[in-house]
Amino acid sequence: MADEGHRYTVDEALTSAGFGKFQYLVFAYAGLAVFAEAMEIMILSFIGPAVKSEWGVSPSAESLLSTVVFAGNLVGVYLWGLLSDNYGRKKGFLGIAMITSGIGLLSAFSPNYISLVTLRGLVGIGIGSGPVFSAWFLEFVPAAKRGMWMVIFSTFWTLGSIFEAALAWIVMITLNWRWLLALSSIPSFAVLLLYSLAPESPRYLNVKGRTTEVRNILDKIALLNKAKLPNGMLVSDATSRPDEELAPPDNTPLLTSSRIRITKLKSGFSSFLLLFSSRLVRTTLLLWMLFFGNSFTYYGIILMTSKLSSTQSKCGTTLTVSQSMHDSSLYFSVFLASLGELPGLVLAGIIVDRAGRKLSLTIMLILVFICILPLAMLQSNILITGLLVGARMFAFGAFTIACIFTPEIYPTYMRTTGAGVANSIGKFGGMVCPLVAVGLVTGCHQTAVVILFGAVILFAVICVALIPFETRGQELSDSVDA
Repeated sequence: MADEGHRYTVDEALTSAGFGKFQYLVFAYAGLAVFAEAMEIMILSFIGPAVKSEWGVSPSAESLLSTVVFAGNLVGVYLWGLLSDNYGRKKGFLGIAMITSGIGLLSAFSPNYISLVTLRGLVGIGIGSGPVFSAWFLEFVPAAKRGMWMVIFSTFWTLGSIFEAALAWIVMITLNWRWLLALSSIPSFAVLLLYSLAPESPRYLNVKGRTTEVRNILDKIALLNKAKLPNGMLVSDATSRPDEELAPPDNTPLLTSSRIRITKLKSGFSSFLLLFSSRLVRTTLLLWMLFFGNSFTYYGIILMTSKLSSTQSKCGTTLTVSQSMHDSSLYFSVFLASLGELPGLVLAGIIVDRAGRKLSLTIMLILVFICILPLAMLQSNILITGLLVGARMFAFGAFTIACIFTPEIYPTYMRTTGAGVANSIGKFGGMVCPLVAVGLVTGCHQTAVVILFGAVILFAVICVALIPFETRGQELSDSVDA
């Protein structure tokens, strides 16, 4: 019989059970969702020009197709984070998979441009799912292995981007953009079909006081991993939240069920307001500025890769661009650039648990700065390509570490909300970047745009230094006090 005098936490149980077969299954399911999200984002690089050619839309209308997806994404990352923190991670999975798969497939049958833009905007809401699946996987990983495995988990995004580029290379040449949209929705349908097999997060259940369900999941983890849980009784992490006054009393009459729904809704929005509590407001704002700066730089590097080659001949360098390979060069360029992110992930995986989150972020951002700085002066085509690939590699590594660091900082009951809102601020940086940077590069102000990116990177480094937490090797917290 278990020693009832001994108590253990979910973290201690996960450490005892180790990282094994159960986590690999969780890893695969969450990774499939991120893989699907990457494909739906990367598809924007290919369908825009095809739609412009088929329907004769203007360049601004072509750009709108990407803008509405990012706008939907801004809504989605907040919506799914809020839903997952208050009603369970699995509830978020179901909504995400249904919208992304169903509307993604439906968009392939769009009869006109307006319907396509509308449907892709809704798909954008569905694919704001990255922070939810990332936080869910994070909550199954023992503290000692968390950094390394979260970096490995990030490779699904790169693999999804590479796969979409390869798929587009085949489909767009042999078929058309409608087939590409339809085929790209298949991974999202797989996420929906496998939904019933995904377990709820034991941390979420424990915070809600559902210890019997937590124990059942922990028993399954131990069984599949061929390990043993600690002896004794599991400690419930149902803590008193700062918004607990919103919770209904234990003996609430049945006639007040509508009031209960209202208080639950208020409690849901309170998880967003708690980001600005006295203990978290400084960290929240610093993380927002970090994500904005990192995304602004990352998407700026991607834009510079294509824009510099097309403007340098006009601005006085000797670079010429061969037009004979135009049809296939787009797919090859995206494929190669996505493949170039893998070394950044390897470096992030090596240093994130050794140097810690803050120092690793600082190292990566400084390496981006070093790669960007020489572009202020005219360089050869080969050197420009090498510097931009290096900058993208380190920028993606920094973004990956930030995506590990952020959910580790926030407590369980607001983890996906905190990570989701920070991610949405980053998406806003990605939307603002083309408005500022592309005009400067196109107008032959290459030095000015490099100075701008350098200043943004250094600002992000300062934000990292001011964050008051380091989470390397620390247990995930379940309350603000912790």
